[in-house]
Amino acid sequence: MIEGLDALEREGLASLATAGDAEALERWRIEFVGGSGRVKQALGALKDVPKPDKPGYGKRANEVKQSLDAAFEERRAHLAATGRRAAGPLVDTTLPGIVPGVGRSHIITRVRNELCAVFARMGFEVAQGPELEDDEHNFVKLNIPDSHPAREPTDNFYVEERGDASRPRMLRSQTSTVQIRVLEQAISEGWGPPVKVVSPGRVYRPDTVDATHSFMFHQIEGLYVAPRVTMVELKTTLFRFARVYFGPDAEVRLRPSFFPFTEPSAEFDMKIRLRPDQPARWVELGGCGMVDPAVFRGVGLDPEQWTGFAFGFGIERIAMGKYAIPDIRMLYENDLRFLTQL
Repeated sequence: MIEGLDALEREGLASLATAGDAEALERWRIEFVGGSGRVKQALGALKDVPKPDKPGYGKRANEVKQSLDAAFEERRAHLAATGRRAAGPLVDTTLPGIVPGVGRSHIITRVRNELCAVFARMGFEVAQGPELEDDEHNFVKLNIPDSHPAREPTDNFYVEERGDASRPRMLRSQTSTVQIRVLEQAISEGWGPPVKVVSPGRVYRPDTVDATHSFMFHQIEGLYVAPRVTMVELKTTLFRFARVYFGPDAEVRLRPSFFPFTEPSAEFDMKIRLRPDQPARWVELGGCGMVDPAVFRGVGLDPEQWTGFAFGFGIERIAMGKYAIPDIRMLYENDLRFLTQL
């Protein structure tokens, strides 16, 4: 049995000398000194050696293992030093490397975060609300009567479901629903008003898709409720926002309008150049106004004690104005040629 170990050592050393590259060296390692290799098997055979011969066999087996391990390391170092490698295509290390693409946030996400940051500097906190809403928060508590055209199925994505048919549910058509939920939470938990929040998020309306409309888009709603809030503070907030975000030369204006949940109400417009070859024109960014007393009464606040203003902007409109994007559809086509320019 000792002679078998001697033969194993001679065979292993002879075979190792012929290993001329990394692949051959790895095959040799697996065959001779690997976890299931021939040296491991020879060591395992010690249990079958007669007791008187065990010390001599065990000593010789360990010597063979040490000899082949040392020879393997020496051969591996030699191949590394002489530059021998596994067969395969050569790599020209003088060529410039391929720079991997670096991901970044989508332009809508970036604009949304930028808007929240601007309003945060004016003391607004960020609030969130559900996208699947009920009739009470989407319409009733916003002072939108049953006869109002905004409730028509052609203007909303209603959801058919089992349950209380008196409270239909829909994908929210405006982020104004969040101002109702924030006021309700503030009253029930006792931490407000005063309340000063912005609420960005997706809204849904079955509009025909064109250059300026989509059935899903993003809004950012603002709400400030406190004693003795005036229209002057609303105007100051909006004009300051426009000139911080778009630059000190931003041209903005307020136009009288009507919304069921604000009185008085106004449209907030900005002069925007959507194409380099066209002059700037007035574009509606959103609506605003003083919170209607009926909204306060709907959530349990005394309109004689509390006043406030609210505003809502289309985030896509703001992105298109800031980055001169002529078509809203470009924001959702996932065309990298367009997205990498922003």
